[in-house]
Amino acid sequence: MPDSTPSVARRVREYLDGQPVLADALRLGIANYSAVARRISAELELRQTEAVIAACRRYPRGRGEASRAAGVQRVLRKSRIETRTKVATITVSQGADILQRLGDVVEELLDENSLCRLIQVSRGTVIIVDQDSVPRVTHALRDNQVIRVRKNLVEVAVASPESIEETPGLLTLLTGVLSAQAINIVEALSCYTDTIFLLEEDDLNAAISVLTKTLQ
Repeated sequence: MPDSTPSVARRVREYLDGQPVLADALRLGIANYSAVARRISAELELRQTEAVIAACRRYPRGRGEASRAAGVQRVLRKSRIETRTKVATITVSQGADILQRLGDVVEELLDENSLCRLIQVSRGTVIIVDQDSVPRVTHALRDNQVIRVRKNLVEVAVASPESIEETPGLLTLLTGVLSAQAINIVEALSCYTDTIFLLEEDDLNAAISVLTKTLQ
């Protein structure tokens, strides 16, 4: 009677199918096979480490994966990292007068070439500014409109060529390599040529290190 127990290769393949970040890293050739194998072996309780490594190396690429991976690598090689310290986020509630109250302050900050980004979310608006600009923004609002102010953040941006707009998978990859290092992503956004992450100040050096390796 044939053995109905799934093979190591099949179990590894099924695991990676459900872990797109790890799968993409393997396809792009930026993952450490031994480290990935150790993680899989631990989670699936497999003792055949060499077989797990072999399965990772043979992990299949879907249709167009080779071309997509090559496209991501081309964009990464042409990208650069930019950082900004002393960044803050101000989360404000929904309200018809929010943007009206912020209008003058936003205009002033933009005229001064200061950091000012407004991101509308389902329950309000997140405002990203330099930490020194926080009092100016909150002063323009009523106290009950400010939900939270978060300071001591850093902004790490990966600036890429315009071809990033036609290159799927870059945000997922960068988010994944940061998360794999236990770096908490406070905010993430992809706009035009920039992929921007707001992180805790203590995570700046680790983030630059892992992103630099990814861009090489």
